[in-house]
Formats: sequence, structure tokens, C-alpha cells
Amino acid sequence: MDDKKNQSAQPPVNAKTAAEILKQSMANKEDVLLHTVNDRRMLPNVPDKDKKRTTIDRRGIDDHKHTESYSVSIQKEKTGRRYVVDYAVKIEIRDKDKNKKVITGRAVNLSSSGISCSIPNEYQESIENSAQVKLTFQIKPGSMPEGYETKIKRLAAKWVRTYRDKDNKLCCAFQFDQLLAQYIYKNRQCYMLSISAFFMFFICLFIVLLRSSSIMYFSVNKVLYLYSIIAATFLLSRYLFGALYRPTPINPDFTPAVTIIIPCFNEEQWIKRTILSCVNQDYPVDKLEVIVIDDCSNDNSVEKIKEIIADLSKERGYAIAERVRYHVQPTNAGKREALAAGAAMAKNELLVFVDSDSFLDPFAIRNIVQPFQDEKMGGVSGRTDVVNTYTNALTKMQSVRYYIAFRILKAAEGLFDAVTCLSGPLSCYRKDLVLKYSDAWLKQKFLGQKATFGDDRAMTNFILRSHRTDYQDSAVCSTIVPNTYKIFLKQQMRWKRSWLRESLITATYMWKKEPFMALSFYMGLLVPMLAPIIVIYNLIYIPFTHHVFPLTFLIGILMMALLMSVAQLFLRRSTTWVYGIWFCLYYEVVLLWQMPIAWVTFWKSTWGTRMTAADLKAYNKKNKKEGMADGGK
Repeated sequence: MDDKKNQSAQPPVNAKTAAEILKQSMANKEDVLLHTVNDRRMLPNVPDKDKKRTTIDRRGIDDHKHTESYSVSIQKEKTGRRYVVDYAVKIEIRDKDKNKKVITGRAVNLSSSGISCSIPNEYQESIENSAQVKLTFQIKPGSMPEGYETKIKRLAAKWVRTYRDKDNKLCCAFQFDQLLAQYIYKNRQCYMLSISAFFMFFICLFIVLLRSSSIMYFSVNKVLYLYSIIAATFLLSRYLFGALYRPTPINPDFTPAVTIIIPCFNEEQWIKRTILSCVNQDYPVDKLEVIVIDDCSNDNSVEKIKEIIADLSKERGYAIAERVRYHVQPTNAGKREALAAGAAMAKNELLVFVDSDSFLDPFAIRNIVQPFQDEKMGGVSGRTDVVNTYTNALTKMQSVRYYIAFRILKAAEGLFDAVTCLSGPLSCYRKDLVLKYSDAWLKQKFLGQKATFGDDRAMTNFILRSHRTDYQDSAVCSTIVPNTYKIFLKQQMRWKRSWLRESLITATYMWKKEPFMALSFYMGLLVPMLAPIIVIYNLIYIPFTHHVFPLTFLIGILMMALLMSVAQLFLRRSTTWVYGIWFCLYYEVVLLWQMPIAWVTFWKSTWGTRMTAADLKAYNKKNKKEGMADGGK
């Protein structure tokens, strides 16, 4: 459960009615997800406190002390991750006499260091006795992490072993002579890096020159050109500060006690995977606790929670019974109430909030605690990636938007230790601060209305007044994003309401923070609030009253869109970069106009993406009105 999905502080919804409404109103489209090959153990990344096993050959760890830097160890672990795939592989082999044979196999799993393929039985001896192997295959988008999607041509490899899979098919495992990441960088990504760097410089220069005209013509229309200057300054400064940001490095000896709290409501599809990812952490067993708070779900969430805890308990040496717990709320009270209940139950000094449809990287906890070496640090946000990127065009747009929002915009705030939103999918707080502000957080009202969403921004506001907040880019989780426009638009509407509400609160104290951060914040507040008026003025008023085509304004929008996309290409070197352009255009045409609606709908407490009590009440009220209207015809 995340800021996309919550429940209001109302009596529980009738289960049957809510399920029927959801089934009718939301299309259930299947997401395209990465599938990793399961380890023979459920918790391969957890250090064994009894020291009965070692992971030295897999991650460079000996007696749970890294013999090399953590960054190298983490990179080794990522290199060894195997993904379930299914595509044709052309296998060229030569024997000792240079005789060539071409075999068509089928890839069954793939990592950056090697591949396993199913092959016809008659070629087993030829492959095992081969002196040279060349592999050609196409990595399909979505089968490996972003940036790997490309065609691999005649990559040198060597045969490692032959085995039979569960269906008794003959399979051969090959080890690449060079890592896929190195091959792809050499053959494609180095060019993408150079081209994107050139275009980023060109676009930034073009924007500066374009806005210099605003200074020249400032006296003609002071308000309009002042906005143009502020918007350009804000955007370029975000990219500059984001580029200067660096995550806090890992101190292997800093492992404070952590409690992970997972609020859950009707999340039977993902909750088992979420819990497993939270337990399977490269973190001392005696310093990590997991608490799941089910907010009176009316699906099979509780059964799924019990199942995964029972399965984990079978793994000996990890004290699952003592450190993994769940609690079911007596009524559907809301996400804040669930988090507050978990905080009250927690034993440890740091609290990590994780949404029930978000999945932690095995090193997320070790990374996210590092900024707390600073005693004034009150909260830290991790990075959230999109796990269902390749489902459709909408999820690809969101993937680009998420990455830029975290790696650039949130990183820019992190540079000044003043992150304004510690994001719901993965964030960490000092327990004493959460308990201190818990009562005010639960009772928060705005303009007389109870705040039922924007939980992460609200808690951040309480903490940021007196403490620092940071962003840790190396602490990564992945989350499920909406794959239909209907749900996406409802989510964005809710986010804009909470952004506007909490930003107005932040504005009352941000002036006390670092001057550059304060100035940047107020510019960032002003730009989106006035954007609808500026667009109407430039695209409607000017053309119809002065008969002037708004070429400069349109070029400015295009440059902003290109900057976002090229930054994605530069940082991630993924083929999804072009969807940044489409997202910016979609924002100008559709999402921008949600802001005026947000101005006048603070009172709304419905979520739209989840049939909470408030949503059910609104739904029945709407049907009643429609019924009365039909009856009067």
C-alpha cells in the first residue's frame, strides 16, 4: 500500500459491494515484470549470525565483514542476478580443428555474466567439446533491468556445464568472456553517453539564450517575462544541484537497529513479495524487525501474510518468529493509523515505512540508514523505481518521470538536507520523532477537513521544521504504478491536492532553511501553481488577440521536455528516454489542468483508486442523484 492506495478513517466498507464496484470500474490489465531466478534459499542475502554458511564466493563477504568496498560487493551481487527469459539464441561453436557448427537454442535464464539455453540433445557433445563459442541474441525490453535491451552479436563465451531442467530438457550454461554491461557500454552506451551529454549542454545553452530575451523584453510584460525567468532558473538549478548530489557512502560498522513497518489494505497480490524483500536484507539479523499492519482488509491479504511468515519460519537461523510480526486492525481506520500502530509496536530506534506494493533491493536498508550518522538527521527517502515499466506507454512515461523526480529533483533537495517529501514507498525516520508527532499527524486537518492522504508529505513537514531530511539514491525500491489512464489520472489528482496542501504548510517555515534551498522551494511552488494561467495566456489569449503564433513559448516547452528525456538517456542509457518527451506533452495537455481543480477541491477525501468508505459513500451518492434525475425524465 502506498500514497497511491489508501483508506479513509471511516467505518469498514461492505466487502461484497466494494469488490463489485472495483471490478466494474477498474480494468485489471496484466503488468510486465522482471522475473528473477529463485535462489535455493529464501533468504540468500541475509547474513548468517550462526556463521554456518558463507557467501564469500558470491558477494565477497567473509565472516560478514566485506573484504572490499561495499560498492564493489553490491555490484558483484547485481552482476550475478539471473532473470527468467525466453528468446532464441544463435550458438556458433568451433572445435579444435576450427570446424564451425551453428545451433539454435532457447535462452531460459540470463545474467550479466552468463546465460543458460535449452538445446537439442544431439548437440550436447559438440558443445561440451567446443574450443570456441559465440552467442547472438536479442535482449527483449522488460526481461532485464533498463539499459540492457539491445541485440548481442557474437559475444564470446565458454561452456560451463550441462544439466536437465524440471521438464527434462537438455540445457547448457555459458559464461561470457566479458560482462553484458561491459559489452553493451562498449557497443552502444558509450555513444549514448556522449550524444546525450552533448545534447544536454546544447539544450541548457539554448534555454539560457531563449530566456535572455525575456530580460531584454522585460519592460513589455513584466509579469509574463518574470515567470519565464523564474521557471527557467528553477528548472536549470534543479539539474545543476542534482548533478552535484552524491549519496552518503556506506560505513560497514554503522548498523543501527531498524524496524520496517508495512501498512497493508487489500494487497493480496503483492504483499508476500513485499514482506520477503523486507526480510531478505543484507543487514544483521538481530538489528532488523518487520511489522505488517493489516488495516482490516476484505480480501485474502491476511492469509497471504500468514503464509509468507510461515514459509520464512522454516528457514533456520534467522529468528523469524521473534522479528517478523503482523497485526490486524479492528476496523479500517486508514494508512496513517496503520503506520502509527506499527510505530507504537516497534522496538528499534529507526523506522522504515514501506508500501505494500513496493519491493526492496537487498541492500536498501543498509544504504538508507547511513545519513543517520548525522544526529540532526530526522528522515531519509530512498529512490523508487518502476517495476512494471514495460507494460505499456503509460508505465514507460511514469518510469522516466519517477527516475528524474528522484535522481534529479529529490537529489537537488537532498544536497541541502531539506527533502520536502520522504516518499511513501521507502522512507526512514527516527522513531522518537514519529511518536512525538504521531498525535498531530493522525488528527491533521486542513481548511476544516480531515487529511486522509498525503501521509508522507505531512510527516515530512512535521520533521523538517526542526531536523534535516535527506535523499539516499543508493537505497532502492521498486513499485507498481497504474497501468490505465483512468486510475493514473485519479492518482495524479489526489497527489496534486496533497502537494498543494502540504506545500502551503512548508512555505510557512522554509524561509528559515538554507537560502538557496528556500529560494528554490518558493520558485518551485510558484511555477506549477501559475502554469495554467501562463499557458492560457500564451496559447489562447496572445494568438487570438494579437494574432501572433506562440513559437517561442512552444519551443521552450519542447526544450524542457527534451532536457528531461536526454537526462534520462544520460543517466540510465535506457530506450525509454523518448517517453520523457511524451510525458511532458501529456502533462501540458492533460495533467496541468488538474491544478485548478485541486485549488477548489481540498475538501475531497475520496481516493478514486481504492473503494474506501469515503469512495463508497460518494459512489452511492452519485448513483442516487443519477437515479433521481432519470426518474424525473
